[in-house]
Amino acid sequence: MTVSIPALITEMGSAARQAARALAWSSGESKNLALEAMARILLEQTGPLQTANALDLAVAQSKGLEAALIDRLRLTELRIREMAAGIRQVIALPDPVGAIENLSRRPNGMQVGRMRTPIGVIGIIYESRPNVTADAAALCVKSGNAVILRGGSEAYHSNRAIATCLAAGLAEAGLPAAAIQFVDTTDREAVGALLSLSQYVDVIIPRGGKELIKRVMQGTTIPVIKHLDGICHTYIDRDADLAMAAELTFNGKMQRTGVCNATETLLVHEAVAAAFLPPMARRLHEAGCELRGCDRTREILGDTVPVVVATPEDWDTEYLAAILSVRVVPTLTEALAHIEAHSSRHTEVIVTRDHARAMRFLREADSSAVMVNASSRFNDGFQFGLGAEMGISTDKLHVRGPVGLEGLTTLKYVVLGEGQLRT
Repeated sequence: MTVSIPALITEMGSAARQAARALAWSSGESKNLALEAMARILLEQTGPLQTANALDLAVAQSKGLEAALIDRLRLTELRIREMAAGIRQVIALPDPVGAIENLSRRPNGMQVGRMRTPIGVIGIIYESRPNVTADAAALCVKSGNAVILRGGSEAYHSNRAIATCLAAGLAEAGLPAAAIQFVDTTDREAVGALLSLSQYVDVIIPRGGKELIKRVMQGTTIPVIKHLDGICHTYIDRDADLAMAAELTFNGKMQRTGVCNATETLLVHEAVAAAFLPPMARRLHEAGCELRGCDRTREILGDTVPVVVATPEDWDTEYLAAILSVRVVPTLTEALAHIEAHSSRHTEVIVTRDHARAMRFLREADSSAVMVNASSRFNDGFQFGLGAEMGISTDKLHVRGPVGLEGLTTLKYVVLGEGQLRT
C-alpha cells in the first residue's frame, strides 16, 4: 500500500526527533568526524552527483528556463569541491553547544548562567541552488540539530544525490543518518505537510523568493526564521567624506545588484546634495544603473543623466537590479523617518564624520545591521566572522541578522548549587 504524503512526512518528523535527541549532545569530535566524512564522500561521488545534476539541467532546458537560472543549478567539479570546502569551513568553527554564558554567583552562593543548546528539528524549504543542501545540513549537524530538507523541484535529482552522500557521512561516523533527511518527492503537498508538523519540527527556515517565504509565513504555526525583503538604505550625512560616500554608494549598489544586502535607496542631506549627486549619478549611469529620483534630486541633476520620477512604490521596492531610488532630505531626522517608514529592517548605512550623528543613527535605525562608514554589502555571516550562514533574519525573535551556528541554538538557564534552599 502506498504511504500518503502526510504520513510520510510525519514518519520523517518522528525519526528526526529521535535523531535530534541522539545528536544533540554528541561530542564536537564526533560531529566533526561526520562532517569530514560528508565532505570526502561528496568528492568521491563527483561523477554520480553530476549524472543526477544532468537530469535536472535537462528538465530546466526543456522548460526554457533562463540561462542564469540554469547556471545556478549546474554542479561543476569546482562547485562540488566548493561544497566540500564549505563543510570543512564549518568543521573549523567553534562548537557552540554546551557553552555556558554569563555565569554569576548569587548572594546565597548559588551560580546562575545560561547554556547553549540545539533547537531540535529544523525544517528547511529552499529553491534552486543545490549547494544549499550541503551548507544547511552541515550547519545543522554542527549545531546539534536534525534537519528535514525540502528543496525545489528544479534541483530534485541533485538535492537527493547530495543528501544521500551527507546521510552516509553521518552513518559512517556513528551518528544517526536520520539527522539529515530529504523529502523525496516534488509534490507540493509535502510542503504543506511539513509546515503542519508542529509536534516534531521546532523551526522552519525558508530560503528562496518572496512567494515561497510568504507561503511559509501564511501556512504554519511553527516559528519561522526568515527575511522577506532587503530594502536597504545608505544615508549621506551633511558631514560625510564625499569621496568615501561615493565609493560606499557604488559598492553598496553595484558590487552585486541581485542580493538582499544591496543598497536600494540613497538618501542625501541637502547640504551636500549639489556637490555629491552629479558626479555620483554620472558614475552610476555609466555603470548601467537606472536612477529614480525625488523632485529635488531631478532638479539638482538636471540634464546630467536621465532620472525617472520616483513613485511612492519605489521607496518600498527591493529592485534586485541595477536600479537605485534617490531622495534628498533636509535633516538626519527626516532620513531616519524615511527609513522607519520604508525599511524592511535589513541593513542601513550612514556615511558621516560626526560621531554624535553616527551614534544617533546606530540607536534609532531599527534594522538587523546598522553601519557607520561601511558598505551595506557587509551584512553577511562570513563577512561578520560567523563562517557559513543560513541566511539573514530581519525578525527580532529569536535571532536577528546573519544566522550562523549560534543562531541555530537556543539558551536554557542552568543553576549550580550546593544544597541551597529557598526561604
